[in-house]
Amino acid sequence: MRRKTAAFALASAAILTAGSALAQTPAVEDIFKAWDKNADGVVDKAEWLAAGRPEARFARVDTDSDGKITPDELKAAMARMQARRQQQQGGAAQPPPADH
Repeated sequence: MRRKTAAFALASAAILTAGSALAQTPAVEDIFKAWDKNADGVVDKAEWLAAGRPEARFARVDTDSDGKITPDELKAAMARMQARRQQQQGGAAQPPPADH
C-alpha cells in the first residue's frame, strides 16, 4: 500500500510541476516583442544574439532562411520544442506498475 501511495504522490508531483512550468512560460508574442528591439516585426540575427540566444539555433528557427525570424516561425519553433519536452517527459512522468 505504501508503494502505491508513494507512486501516486510522485506522479501527482510530476503533473503539478509540468503544469506550473507551462503556466510560467510567457506568451510567444511577449517573447517576440522583447526580442524585436527595433519593432520592425521580425527578429534579425543581431537581435537574436542580443537576447542571449545561441547563434546555432537561429538557422533552425529561421525556416525560410531569409535572415529574419517572424512571429509565426518563432511560434512553430516553440511548439516543436514543447512537443519534444512533452514526449521526453511522457515516459518519465508515468508511475511504476502497481504491486499486486
